[in-house]
Amino acid sequence: MPLPLILITNDDGYDARGIQVLAGAVNRLGEVYIVAPDGGRSGVACAISSTTPVSFANYRHQSDIFHEATMPDAFEATMPDAFPSGYSPSIHLYSCTGTPVDCVKLAIERILPRRPDLILSGINHGDNASISIHYSGTMGAAMEGCMKDIPSIGVSLYLRRGETYDDHPVPPDTLTAIADLCERVLAQGLPQGVCLNINIPQSDHFGGWQVCRQTRGQWTAEWLPTDSPNTFHLTGTFTDLEPHATDTDFAALRAGRCSIVPIHVDMTAHQAIETIKHNLVGT
Repeated sequence: MPLPLILITNDDGYDARGIQVLAGAVNRLGEVYIVAPDGGRSGVACAISSTTPVSFANYRHQSDIFHEATMPDAFEATMPDAFPSGYSPSIHLYSCTGTPVDCVKLAIERILPRRPDLILSGINHGDNASISIHYSGTMGAAMEGCMKDIPSIGVSLYLRRGETYDDHPVPPDTLTAIADLCERVLAQGLPQGVCLNINIPQSDHFGGWQVCRQTRGQWTAEWLPTDSPNTFHLTGTFTDLEPHATDTDFAALRAGRCSIVPIHVDMTAHQAIETIKHNLVGT
């Protein structure tokens, strides 16, 4: 029986520290393929390259030479100098000129030797708790896997503005806990139409899991003026609108626990169907 096939992507780029440590943590569970963007793609959510050709490139371990493998009529990928040092030689590494969702689609149809048993996205450099899931390329990739009925998990690390992964790396026991959870998902699967959104607090040890709901929150003050007329940088301040709740992802992070929010790709507001029928449509 073949080893489980694990596909990993992200929205920070194939050479980001977060994806390297995640690959290292789950490497013992099966055969790991990384197909990740060739640079940062934060905030692209579920975007796809519908009007621009996409290409991928494959790192070859044997010679440390970057060999290009482009789709017909596609743009060439950027060609770095050497195989990133943060990966085990057993990992299959590809970069892609597209979005995280493009990476998942391209990997399944054109790169992987068979359908993956598990899709992981992350570890993102910054949290994707609360409503940030709607903007997240990390979670966009996880949702794409879920829509293809493949168990999928997004993993993100809480960082304050200006901080990097190396400022607050994920502790080894937290990485072990994530790998153990992935092992259970490989064995048991996930409910149909459900993927997981995991967020990790800043801590020097694993503080446990909290399965919870998404925090109700808002981003405000989102545009910072530049020196050019009518030109702005996207920024913002997040406000937790229920700071005293104890059953949310931000409550878990404040308590030093890793949050797990089950996410449904079916966006139907089922509880509102009868209200809409009777109050607005009259049937």
